[in-house]
Amino acid sequence: MKRSVRPAERLCYATGALLVLSGCVHLVVFAVDGGPWDGPVSWRKPVTFGLSFGLTLIAVTWVTSYLRVGTRLRTTLLVVFAADCVVEVGGITLQAWRRVPSHLNMETGFDTAVSMMLAVGGGVLVVLLTVFAIASFRSRPTGPLGMPLALRSGFAVLLVALLLGAAMIARGVVLTRTGHQEAAYYSTAPLKPLHGVSLHAVLVLPALSWLLSRASWSDRTKQRVMYTAVGCYAAAVAGAGVWAVLTW
Repeated sequence: MKRSVRPAERLCYATGALLVLSGCVHLVVFAVDGGPWDGPVSWRKPVTFGLSFGLTLIAVTWVTSYLRVGTRLRTTLLVVFAADCVVEVGGITLQAWRRVPSHLNMETGFDTAVSMMLAVGGGVLVVLLTVFAIASFRSRPTGPLGMPLALRSGFAVLLVALLLGAAMIARGVVLTRTGHQEAAYYSTAPLKPLHGVSLHAVLVLPALSWLLSRASWSDRTKQRVMYTAVGCYAAAVAGAGVWAVLTW
């Protein structure tokens, strides 16, 4: 029997869709206004963060329905997660329109406040998603064949992305505090591909499991496809990691 979508889930799905829409709108703004795609001051940031946070919020709302987590706890975590996603994208978008860097910007009191807000918000994201990741390993997730593997692998890779995000912020803060502001803006560039690839495993792998559940293949074939997909994704993450080390 199909489970009905709860109000909190509808809120999260709607919020995620709006964040994705924001990213698409700013892609149009970039096409019209122009300017650099790379660098600390660019329309790239509201585009990529809007799309990434929106898709991640939608994905996390969906996949956590397969976790053995209490309804009240899951609802609370999802609502806080949605609010934090809005704060993160909102702060980044605000600074893009002000034509100043969003992260690691300590030039004025207001810029410092925004930068610190984004850093704290990142910490909240780490805590919330870590709770969900732990839940996926403590009790076997429900769902179609291959979903437990997809969820556990997806959350494991997502933790890599979260650790990378924390490392990028920490390195940038150290450089900023020691008077190397310009270097701080560009110091995280080698880690961005690895961060991006790791971030969306929690969407790609469960989505594949869901699609396979609707195929007419044998269970053995579906399992092989899932194991192959997890292996390929791990290889992609490893490849991005090697590139990060070589270009650091």
